[in-house]
Amino acid sequence: MAKVYLIDVTNRDGVQTSRILLPKLSKTMLNIYLDQMGVYQSEIGFPTLRHEINYINGNLALAKAGVIKNIRLEGWCRAIPEDVILAFNNCPDLRDLNLSMSTSEIMIQGKFLGRKTWGEIVSTMTGAVRAAKELGARSVGVNAEDASRTDLSRLIDCALAAQEAGADRFRYCDTLGADDPITIYERIRALSLAANIAIELHCHNDLGMAEAVSCAGAQGAIECGVDAFINTTVNGYGERCGNCDLVSTILALKYSHGLSRKVKLDERVNLREAWKIAKYASYAFGLPIPIGQPGVGANAFAHESGIHADGALKDRRNYELYGPEDVGRGEPELTQTGRIITTGEYGGVKGFRHVYDKLGIHFINDAEARSIFELVQYANLHTQKPLTDDELRLIAENPDPVRKILTMTV
Repeated sequence: MAKVYLIDVTNRDGVQTSRILLPKLSKTMLNIYLDQMGVYQSEIGFPTLRHEINYINGNLALAKAGVIKNIRLEGWCRAIPEDVILAFNNCPDLRDLNLSMSTSEIMIQGKFLGRKTWGEIVSTMTGAVRAAKELGARSVGVNAEDASRTDLSRLIDCALAAQEAGADRFRYCDTLGADDPITIYERIRALSLAANIAIELHCHNDLGMAEAVSCAGAQGAIECGVDAFINTTVNGYGERCGNCDLVSTILALKYSHGLSRKVKLDERVNLREAWKIAKYASYAFGLPIPIGQPGVGANAFAHESGIHADGALKDRRNYELYGPEDVGRGEPELTQTGRIITTGEYGGVKGFRHVYDKLGIHFINDAEARSIFELVQYANLHTQKPLTDDELRLIAENPDPVRKILTMTV
């Protein structure tokens, strides 16, 4: 049976949320947490952008060292051969790539102003796919930007051309969030039957239906015998109204009465990591989790109505579809109220060693500690937030890749 796999795009699309910035160290931590969560692939960023090169290469080094264990780290660029060549020149260990092209007539006319024909765009895309495969790409996805406003016959032709050139997946982008569950289900079924290529669903939330639309599209692909890859972001972050939320999507696929029977989710996905990654992303982005966010919002398991509270206390299944432990919640969050020693850009080596001693990482002497101390100071300056325990561990245990990630000059 075909399955649904998750490709998280927080580090490519989520970071394009207007008015926010995400440090490279934070992007790295998200890749580590996504790996621990069993997500199939992370779209880590732009290998053609100068300021992303060291971060991407540092993450690929962490994968080679086994710190990032299973998740595929995939770059994104335009579907033109020049971008593909530049991506592999900048990041020689890159093995997975998604190539993006505009497909709707309104975008072709509005963005290219008549300078490119549909045939030229497809021809350039197929050249880019072939170039990626020749340069050693393990997998290539082709992105149809604005697919939901693209004529279906054009999408089929594009998917067939991409497949013939060697593409492994075809990404249906609901770029404006304009689709509805029934329409995308029907379009994806037709596309899957005609092209027989794995389908990615990349849906935005402008109408508040990103998760529903993504799941319906995935069902359409699965019923035709092809794998579906749902694009998500942590906490639904992304441009305008955001993207398809990672945790909500997993909950829908696991607990919806219909979807849980009809659609098989990648068995490696570990929902118990949801709370940790959602809280970290909120901290790193500086954006609060909405109170009613499925699974991870403050009120997801809160009951006040007398009837509801009484029923939940007798048996949580009366008023809860899933329990807090299913998403990794349940333990109280404790903060110290006495003496607190932190380490950061203005800290000293004694306080630094004290913080690491509490983490179970011990330095032989001050000289050994200083080799990591300066890196921690730079990392704190880089994130502009107190470093988390996991960030501190990553720095101490993998100083060379972290040093690369924090360095902007190539």
